[in-house]
Amino acid sequence: MQGLRAVAVVLVVVYHVWLGRVSGGVDVFFLLTGFLLTGQLVRAATSESGIRFVPLWGRVITRLFPAALTVLAVTMAVAVVVLPESRWFQTIREIVASALFLENWQLVADSADYFAHHDEAGVTQHFWSLSIQGQFYVLWPLLVAGVVLVARRAGRGVRRSLLVAQALVFAASLAFSVVFTATQQQVAYFHSLTRVWEFALGGLLALVVDAVVLPRRARVVLGWVGILGLVACGLVLSVGSVFPGYVALWPTLCGAAVIAAGTTGSRYGADRWLVTPALRYVGDLSYALYLWHWPVLVFYLVARDRTHVGLAGGVVIIGVSLVLSVLTHHYVEKPVRVSRLDGRTRWGAYRFAVLTLVPVLVAAGCWQTVSLRKAASYDALVDDLDHPGALARTPEFEYWGAEDAAVIPPLITLYGDFAGVEGSRCTVSPRNPELEICSTSPPNPTKHVVVVGDSHMQQLLAALDPIARERDWKITHMLRGACPFSTSSETAIGDQACVRWNADARAEIISRQPDLVFANGTRNARIGLTEATPPGFVAAWRALESAGIPVLAVRDNPRFDYSPAVCAATNGVEAPQCNPPRSQILAPEAPYSSLANIPATVSFLDLSDYYCTESVCPPIIGNVHVYFDDNHVTATYMRSMAPLVKQAIDAVLTL
Repeated sequence: MQGLRAVAVVLVVVYHVWLGRVSGGVDVFFLLTGFLLTGQLVRAATSESGIRFVPLWGRVITRLFPAALTVLAVTMAVAVVVLPESRWFQTIREIVASALFLENWQLVADSADYFAHHDEAGVTQHFWSLSIQGQFYVLWPLLVAGVVLVARRAGRGVRRSLLVAQALVFAASLAFSVVFTATQQQVAYFHSLTRVWEFALGGLLALVVDAVVLPRRARVVLGWVGILGLVACGLVLSVGSVFPGYVALWPTLCGAAVIAAGTTGSRYGADRWLVTPALRYVGDLSYALYLWHWPVLVFYLVARDRTHVGLAGGVVIIGVSLVLSVLTHHYVEKPVRVSRLDGRTRWGAYRFAVLTLVPVLVAAGCWQTVSLRKAASYDALVDDLDHPGALARTPEFEYWGAEDAAVIPPLITLYGDFAGVEGSRCTVSPRNPELEICSTSPPNPTKHVVVVGDSHMQQLLAALDPIARERDWKITHMLRGACPFSTSSETAIGDQACVRWNADARAEIISRQPDLVFANGTRNARIGLTEATPPGFVAAWRALESAGIPVLAVRDNPRFDYSPAVCAATNGVEAPQCNPPRSQILAPEAPYSSLANIPATVSFLDLSDYYCTESVCPPIIGNVHVYFDDNHVTATYMRSMAPLVKQAIDAVLTL
């Protein structure tokens, strides 16, 4: 078991550090947890004393809490120093969620929210698997005890009843996992119910492994098939984008094969290698090593301002993680286990949990309080003279503000600076439960304007809102993250839910007959001149043309492979790596300029001159951060564009 743990954790660490992929090793941890816990529970249930929940959960506390809370405390201290302020609030939320064994649900919430910044890996993101394990340790004994109770009252065999019950749990969870992964993979990856079957598979193995009798040669082959299959899993499969679902059967069945092979006694068996002292020791360190390697990796990347780790850097990361794991194992984990906190008194382990958990939560709360006060102190810095924003890009502009004016929004509040329309009322379309339609309601609207498309259309609302208030426009917006207004999917994998959403959005727009529709004009403006106007965009415009509805198609803003705001804070506003050449991102003419089949009812809005100078695309303009992540414009900067957007609209349309 320890040897298999060692293989799993080594795969997790190596794949994370050097390959930037997910290995499937975590799935083996789930299998082993289900196997070992089910075996313990069955033995307890069939003994005279039965399952004793208080000492059982006490042992779980002394096993999981010491190393986990130590890592969280140290991670929090280092994060204050190393992480940019823009990541503080999210880090605080994840540390608290991790300490409470709810990190997977925090990540579920972030994954379900397109505008949450899950593109930046949190320093405690890997606690998602530990959180699921903690939840399993609480609920699985209750399930087993319930099945045992029902079986005895019904006069049925305990082991057989547990086998049937766990088989049902396995089948139900696997079916849910397959369906949910196919529709919402990012959410399914962290969802507890999509992972229960992996624990249940371990439980089923614990119930039947003694009855499996295979020839030694078969067990030798089975053991090596399991090991080699496990090693190859992350190389063959894109685990991070297709798991859990049925594909996760690969690593779990590989782990089950190793367990079923058992001790062969053969000099050629995989077990001979797995029981070596070195692997057993790595297995002893596996829990601490898993906990430490991820924050060390993230801190290394942030501190070195990199996105990938080289060979030497990986050796440093793994070496530091191993040292921390050895120290944690010998000076934190083992002393707590030897102390037998769970055995001295009935509630000893629980008092230990409170004494160690509370300081971590209090520290996180203090960090949150300080961060909120720091964020509030910046509100007083907002001043039009000091922060002209996009107005600084006009030919007649002269700066009259302070020489040392602070840049806004500050990093600590940057991620919350995204556009919305105050006073909008939202309803769900009867055509599609995922289509939310939000509208303002001025008393006597002069025009009705619809904004439809992805998050890059949502950010435009910050500029349109003041224009609409001035001119008494009614604004309706229909928005879906990563789903530009088109008749086809513009993603590589083909998002059919987006296609359906757009079809229903078109129907809603046509039924409302607005005076103007703002929609995506181009997409994917990156270094390498990748910007394009897909045929699906033109087809969507033509569908509105047939209904007599004019369209104002908006050219996309630049996208980057880094956060311009963080780059400027780290390297300086003028650093070349933070100011890519405009000519490498935006062609002189937008892609739609060369198209011959544009409907006559379509006009275009190109705001490129306000995102970029004649030569570069800077991170800060007019003392305002242009972007809050790697591709979305801050609401503050977009609001500064309102007079310019109004002029641009008037130049192409008469409203």
